Amino acid sequence: YQPPPLSEKAPPDTFVVQISVSHKVPVSYSIVSGDEQGYFIISSSTGIIRTRKNLNPEDFPMTFKVQATDSSISSISNEVEVNVEVIDENDFPPVFTSSLLEVTLKENLTATQIIQLKAQDNDTGRNGFLTYGILNGHGLKFRINETTGILYSNATFDYEEEPTEYQVVIYAEDDGIPEKKRGYCTVVIKIID
Repeated sequence: YQPPPLSEKAPPDTFVVQISVSHKVPVSYSIVSGDEQGYFIISSSTGIIRTRKNLNPEDFPMTFKVQATDSSISSISNEVEVNVEVIDENDFPPVFTSSLLEVTLKENLTATQIIQLKAQDNDTGRNGFLTYGILNGHGLKFRINETTGILYSNATFDYEEEPTEYQVVIYAEDDGIPEKKRGYCTVVIKIID
């Protein structure tokens, strides 16, 4: 049996799957191995499996065995495996160490590295995998490496001819399921003479 994946937020008593056998007399169902943590409970008469407690995604996927036993002759039985997966929900958005940073950039520099930004996400797996981007890049004057978070200038700035300050809004986005979450940081770039 391969029931649909459960959410890590599934409350106790959530329906998982119903086990059924073809047998002429009633059978008794039981979980016989593989669920040492006691996450699941089965109705001995209906074969319905439900969650018994909150699920810890780190313990999954899990395979446990269910046995159906003839109610009149206990030596007649059969076992089946149940494979349960748990979806690790995207609980946290990425967070930058500071939401506002100020940096200086000398004029007349060719394209150069400005600063490396770093965000943290308290989720694990793909829910905690981050990519970086620019919300407003003032045209194409700035770019960011989406993997490393390094912000670069793409242009040469002239202190006398152009604005002497730029506010660049950077985001970090996780690869979360079912939805991606973002965190933001503003980098104030001051052009110096």
